[in-house]
Amino acid sequence: MSYRTLGRTGVKVSPLTLGAMNFGSRATGDHDEAIRIIHRAFDAGINVVDTADSYSQGESEIIVGKALKGRRDDIVVATKFHSQWADGVNTRGSSRRWIFQEVENSLRRLDVDHIDLYQQHKPDPDVDVEETVGALDDLVRQGKIRYHGTTTNEPHLLVEAQWAATRTGRSRPVSEQLPYSILARGAERASLPVAAKYNLGVLTWSPLAGGWLSGRHVEGVEAPVSARAERLPARHDPTLPLNQVKRDIAIRLGNLARDAGITLPQLAVAFVLNHPQVDSVLVGPRTIEHLETLLDAPEIVLDESVLDAIDEIVPPGVTLNPADEGWRPPWLGADKAARRRPRPHAASAVLVGV
Repeated sequence: MSYRTLGRTGVKVSPLTLGAMNFGSRATGDHDEAIRIIHRAFDAGINVVDTADSYSQGESEIIVGKALKGRRDDIVVATKFHSQWADGVNTRGSSRRWIFQEVENSLRRLDVDHIDLYQQHKPDPDVDVEETVGALDDLVRQGKIRYHGTTTNEPHLLVEAQWAATRTGRSRPVSEQLPYSILARGAERASLPVAAKYNLGVLTWSPLAGGWLSGRHVEGVEAPVSARAERLPARHDPTLPLNQVKRDIAIRLGNLARDAGITLPQLAVAFVLNHPQVDSVLVGPRTIEHLETLLDAPEIVLDESVLDAIDEIVPPGVTLNPADEGWRPPWLGADKAARRRPRPHAASAVLVGV
């Protein structure tokens, strides 16, 4: 397997990253089977494993830690913080307090003495970015993490984090992990160009668009119901109009893949890897068979005619369903106060202790 350099770090990463979201009670609850999948990935040349503190309430990190025994020095270990999964008003987010607490929890669950890439799982509008990058830089200086990065950040937030770190003399985020697939090409509009501008490493997730590009959708056959439909109906309920569009396009892409002599999942992963800014693509297999079907994808070179045909089906920069964007700013959600709350009058401000 060929390797790529992660942004400006000098770290060599495999074009496929093993995503560990499906390991633990959320999906693959059998620890031995999950470890077998992880070891098969390592044996195939995959040298990056990506997990998070919240995946199966920390169980995924525990499984990854078991699988790392005897192989730690060869593997780039990436995990994340931010998501709420424990009781308490301060057990989430990107504050210095929580980052310092949760990195210790992740180190313990992974049973390692350092994390290679520690990532902010989602943006946190409630915390100043200087506090977050400052805390992460301190962890780098302490040797508990080697690098820090972000996931699902909007382009302006990527820029803000770079500037905040520079003006305060802190280490800058080195990577961004974002959703990117044929059905969700929004990253091409600004996030990927910003990553190029600042030489950020790029990891992408959901290359199969949450299963829409798995090859399950066939013309003339009733749409299968995803196991995620109840939990994430906006993305997976096949009766919703935007998802019906995704199904129709998935069928067209399946025909295109067949004509190219490859499977639809291979087409989907190869398409993402074709982008010059992408360093590695996360694949999150539930079974070893799922993993095996994707191991050859990095070696597939898509013909220009195939890429042109994909552009005709889904134009560059277009995400068909906004629910697939990964993170929705709270001021665009159902809470009207987040976008309509009147600003306080200057006269109403009270200075205490002056």
